[in-house]
Amino acid sequence: MIEAKQSRVQGQMPLEFRDEQDTLAILGFWFFLGSDVVLFSCLFAVYAVFQSRVAAGPTPSQLISLGPVLVETVALLTSSFTCGLAIAAMRRGRLRSLMAWLIVTMLLGAGFVGMEIHEFAADVAAFGTWHQSGFLSAFFTLIGTHGGHVSFGVLWAAALLLLLLRQGLTPRVARKLYTFSLYWHFLDIVWVFIFTVVYLTGKIT
Repeated sequence: MIEAKQSRVQGQMPLEFRDEQDTLAILGFWFFLGSDVVLFSCLFAVYAVFQSRVAAGPTPSQLISLGPVLVETVALLTSSFTCGLAIAAMRRGRLRSLMAWLIVTMLLGAGFVGMEIHEFAADVAAFGTWHQSGFLSAFFTLIGTHGGHVSFGVLWAAALLLLLLRQGLTPRVARKLYTFSLYWHFLDIVWVFIFTVVYLTGKIT
């Protein structure tokens, strides 16, 4: 009777939480995200201090162009939505739909990184490299760190696609997909702060 009840409860739980070890791994990943919160908080603090230290380099309003950044923002926020659709498909056991939305998420992320690299190259050509001023050092470090995280996320999504093709939707693969989604949504939240603090504020001041 008790075993039957436990079986029903387990059947109602999401696939990624049915194994105790996988649940602990998800908890551990939350601690990793906490360390990333500390990292980005420090980078935001450094940027706030050095934002006005422009030396002979450009000011934030001269460097920042909102047009390309708006396109990047739309791409990344849309990828967060498609990532959510991928997890919803995973919860329903729809493998093809899951893989399709994961591919869309990966392509949007790759597009974001490509546009950011193009933006960086244009900034360097027009204004110089990161050592030109304290502001440029803080700007390139903050944006570059986020871009590096997104690049890793794109590679992670590609690895998950290969894993789905080889192993199918197992509890272990579901746990890895879920932790990827946590990571991806976290990067989107960080980008909202970057867009507000760096780009909007920099363009206005």
